[in-house]
Amino acid sequence: MIRSDILKELVPVLSDQLVVTNIGLPSQEMHMLDDQPTNFYMLGTMGLASSIGLGLALAQDKKVIAIDGDGSVLMNLGTLPTIGNNECDNYILLIIDNGSYGSTGDQTTYSGMKTSLAEVARACGCAHVIECSAEETVAAVTDAIAGDKGTIIISKCESGNIPVPVIDKDPVMIKERFMASVNA
Repeated sequence: MIRSDILKELVPVLSDQLVVTNIGLPSQEMHMLDDQPTNFYMLGTMGLASSIGLGLALAQDKKVIAIDGDGSVLMNLGTLPTIGNNECDNYILLIIDNGSYGSTGDQTTYSGMKTSLAEVARACGCAHVIECSAEETVAAVTDAIAGDKGTIIISKCESGNIPVPVIDKDPVMIKERFMASVNA
Protein backbone atom coordinates (compact mmCIF):
# COMPACT_ATOMS: atom_id res chain seq x y z
CA MET A 1 0.00 0.00 0.00
CA ILE A 2 1.06 3.58 -0.65
CA ARG A 3 -0.03 6.73 1.21
CA SER A 4 -3.04 7.40 -1.03
CA ASP A 5 -4.33 3.85 -0.38
CA ILE A 6 -4.17 4.48 3.37
CA LEU A 7 -5.95 7.82 3.05
CA LYS A 8 -8.65 6.29 0.87
CA GLU A 9 -9.32 3.62 3.51
CA LEU A 10 -9.34 6.29 6.26
CA VAL A 11 -11.98 8.49 4.60
CA PRO A 12 -14.99 6.93 6.40
CA VAL A 13 -13.14 7.16 9.74
CA LEU A 14 -11.99 10.76 9.28
CA SER A 15 -15.13 12.32 7.79
CA ASP A 16 -16.36 15.05 10.13
CA GLN A 17 -13.25 14.81 12.36
CA LEU A 18 -10.93 17.82 12.65
CA VAL A 19 -8.03 16.85 10.38
CA VAL A 20 -4.84 18.80 9.66
CA THR A 21 -3.04 17.42 6.61
CA ASN A 22 0.60 17.69 5.68
CA ILE A 23 1.82 19.97 2.90
CA GLY A 24 1.88 18.80 -0.70
CA LEU A 25 0.55 15.50 -1.96
CA PRO A 26 -1.10 14.36 1.32
CA SER A 27 -3.25 17.51 1.36
CA GLN A 28 -4.02 17.18 -2.34
CA GLU A 29 -4.94 13.50 -1.91
CA MET A 30 -7.29 14.22 1.03
CA HIS A 31 -8.85 17.09 -0.91
CA MET A 32 -9.46 14.82 -3.91
CA LEU A 33 -10.67 11.84 -1.84
CA ASP A 34 -12.96 13.61 0.65
CA ASP A 35 -13.01 17.38 0.74
CA GLN A 36 -14.58 18.42 4.05
CA PRO A 37 -14.81 21.75 5.87
CA THR A 38 -13.26 19.87 8.82
CA ASN A 39 -10.06 19.32 6.80
CA PHE A 40 -7.31 21.91 7.12
CA TYR A 41 -5.03 21.59 4.10
CA MET A 42 -1.47 22.75 4.56
CA LEU A 43 -0.46 24.67 1.46
CA GLY A 44 2.90 25.75 2.85
CA THR A 45 5.09 25.33 5.91
CA MET A 46 6.56 21.84 5.54
CA GLY A 47 6.80 20.06 8.85
CA LEU A 48 4.20 22.03 10.76
CA ALA A 49 1.01 19.93 10.43
CA SER A 50 1.91 18.10 13.66
CA SER A 51 2.58 21.36 15.50
CA ILE A 52 -0.57 23.07 14.25
CA GLY A 53 -2.61 19.98 15.13
CA LEU A 54 -1.19 19.91 18.67
CA GLY A 55 -1.88 23.62 19.17
CA LEU A 56 -5.47 23.16 18.01
CA ALA A 57 -5.97 20.16 20.32
CA LEU A 58 -4.57 22.08 23.28
CA ALA A 59 -6.88 25.04 22.56
CA GLN A 60 -10.19 23.15 22.51
CA ASP A 61 -11.79 19.80 23.44
CA LYS A 62 -12.62 18.14 20.10
CA LYS A 63 -10.41 15.33 18.79
CA VAL A 64 -7.77 16.51 16.33
CA ILE A 65 -6.01 14.21 13.87
CA ALA A 66 -2.86 15.54 12.26
CA ILE A 67 -1.67 13.61 9.23
CA ASP A 68 2.03 14.11 8.65
CA GLY A 69 4.77 12.39 6.71
CA ASP A 70 8.10 11.05 7.85
CA GLY A 71 9.95 13.68 5.83
CA SER A 72 7.99 16.52 7.39
CA VAL A 73 8.39 15.20 10.93
CA LEU A 74 12.13 14.89 10.31
CA MET A 75 12.15 18.51 9.05
CA ASN A 76 10.52 19.64 12.32
CA LEU A 77 11.92 17.12 14.79
CA GLY A 78 11.24 19.56 17.62
CA THR A 79 7.55 18.72 17.36
CA LEU A 80 8.04 15.30 19.03
CA PRO A 81 9.47 16.60 22.34
CA THR A 82 6.82 19.32 22.27
CA ILE A 83 4.12 16.65 21.99
CA GLY A 84 5.85 14.53 24.64
CA ASN A 85 5.95 17.41 27.11
CA ASN A 86 2.42 18.66 26.44
CA GLU A 87 0.21 15.63 26.92
CA CYS A 88 -3.08 16.13 25.17
CA ASP A 89 -5.76 13.43 25.31
CA ASN A 90 -7.64 14.70 22.25
CA TYR A 91 -4.65 14.68 19.88
CA ILE A 92 -3.72 11.99 17.38
CA LEU A 93 -0.67 12.29 15.16
CA LEU A 94 -0.68 9.91 12.22
CA ILE A 95 2.75 9.78 10.59
CA ILE A 96 2.53 8.05 7.23
CA ASP A 97 6.07 6.75 6.94
CA ASN A 98 6.90 5.80 3.37
CA GLY A 99 10.63 6.33 3.89
CA SER A 100 10.70 9.11 1.32
CA TYR A 101 10.05 12.76 0.61
CA GLY A 102 7.00 11.89 -1.49
CA SER A 103 6.10 15.39 -2.61
CA THR A 104 9.56 16.23 -3.96
CA GLY A 105 10.51 13.14 -5.94
CA ASP A 106 10.66 10.22 -3.50
CA GLN A 107 14.16 10.87 -2.18
CA THR A 108 14.91 8.52 0.73
CA THR A 109 14.45 9.92 4.25
CA TYR A 110 16.39 8.72 7.29
CA SER A 111 13.31 6.75 8.40
CA GLY A 112 13.80 4.83 5.17
CA MET A 113 17.28 4.00 6.42
CA LYS A 114 18.16 3.50 10.12
CA THR A 115 16.02 6.01 12.02
CA SER A 116 12.91 4.72 13.80
CA LEU A 117 10.38 7.49 14.36
CA ALA A 118 8.65 5.32 16.97
CA GLU A 119 11.86 5.10 18.99
CA VAL A 120 12.51 8.83 18.53
CA ALA A 121 8.96 9.68 19.70
CA ARG A 122 9.33 7.48 22.78
CA ALA A 123 12.73 9.01 23.57
CA CYS A 124 11.07 12.44 23.37
CA GLY A 125 8.58 11.48 26.07
CA CYS A 126 5.59 10.56 23.92
CA ALA A 127 3.73 8.04 26.06
CA HIS A 128 1.43 6.25 23.61
CA VAL A 129 3.23 5.40 20.37
CA ILE A 130 2.03 2.74 17.95
CA GLU A 131 3.91 1.54 14.89
CA CYS A 132 1.80 -0.42 12.43
CA SER A 133 1.67 -1.63 8.87
CA ALA A 134 -0.33 0.25 6.26
CA GLU A 135 -2.99 -2.46 6.45
CA GLU A 136 -3.39 -1.94 10.23
CA THR A 137 -3.72 1.84 10.03
CA VAL A 138 -7.52 2.13 9.91
CA ALA A 139 -7.88 -0.03 13.03
CA ALA A 140 -5.17 1.95 14.86
CA VAL A 141 -6.75 5.32 14.00
CA THR A 142 -10.25 4.07 14.85
CA ASP A 143 -9.04 2.85 18.25
CA ALA A 144 -7.21 6.14 18.91
CA ILE A 145 -10.32 8.19 18.08
CA ALA A 146 -12.41 6.01 20.42
CA GLY A 147 -9.73 6.21 23.14
CA ASP A 148 -9.00 8.86 25.69
CA LYS A 149 -5.27 9.41 25.35
CA GLY A 150 -3.03 11.26 22.99
CA THR A 151 -1.58 8.88 20.43
CA ILE A 152 1.15 8.87 17.83
CA ILE A 153 0.67 6.31 15.08
CA ILE A 154 3.48 5.56 12.66
CA SER A 155 2.06 3.78 9.64
CA LYS A 156 4.76 2.07 7.58
CA CYS A 157 3.93 1.93 3.88
CA GLU A 158 5.50 1.80 0.45
CA SER A 159 6.69 4.90 -1.34
CA GLY A 160 4.67 6.09 -4.31
CA ASN A 161 2.34 8.78 -5.55
CA ILE A 162 -0.79 9.04 -7.63
CA PRO A 163 -1.66 11.93 -9.95
CA VAL A 164 -3.75 14.49 -8.09
CA PRO A 165 -5.12 17.90 -8.99
CA VAL A 166 -3.99 20.98 -7.13
CA ILE A 167 -6.27 22.26 -4.40
CA ASP A 168 -8.54 24.80 -6.04
CA LYS A 169 -9.58 26.55 -2.84
CA ASP A 170 -8.25 29.86 -1.62
CA PRO A 171 -6.16 29.52 1.57
CA VAL A 172 -8.34 32.08 3.37
CA MET A 173 -11.46 30.10 2.50
CA ILE A 174 -9.84 26.87 3.73
CA LYS A 175 -9.00 28.60 7.02
CA GLU A 176 -12.43 30.20 7.48
CA ARG A 177 -14.45 27.06 6.82
CA PHE A 178 -12.14 25.05 9.10
CA MET A 179 -12.46 27.64 11.88
CA ALA A 180 -16.25 27.47 11.53
CA SER A 181 -16.01 23.68 11.96
CA VAL A 182 -13.85 24.05 15.06
CA ASN A 183 -16.32 26.51 16.57
CA ALA A 184 -19.46 24.52 15.66
